[in-house]
Amino acid sequence: MADHPTSAPKVPAEPGASPAGAASIPAPPPRRDGFVALSVAALTLGTVLLGALLPGSPVQPAASPASDVTCAEWTDGCRVCQRLAEGPGCSMPGIACVPAESRCLRRVGG
Repeated sequence: MADHPTSAPKVPAEPGASPAGAASIPAPPPRRDGFVALSVAALTLGTVLLGALLPGSPVQPAASPASDVTCAEWTDGCRVCQRLAEGPGCSMPGIACVPAESRCLRRVGG
């Protein structure tokens, strides 16, 4: 008897093809990483530009004892400053000192 195949020879499937009878899986949606990165960069740039270009509210600095000519000696809790003829002179603060609000210790004049 002759050796005859009973079915057609199998042909290798193409890469990515699903077997006969299997449900096909839809392709994933295209990635939008570039669009998201560009959007974040544009929002960041816009925020920085607005902050730099828009006028801010004027800040009134608190009157410090150093600018008060009647205060001869003041402190912030870390260092002591005195008004001298050549200008203010201050001590060195401690290494772990946390400064507080400046206050006048001694006044001169009226």
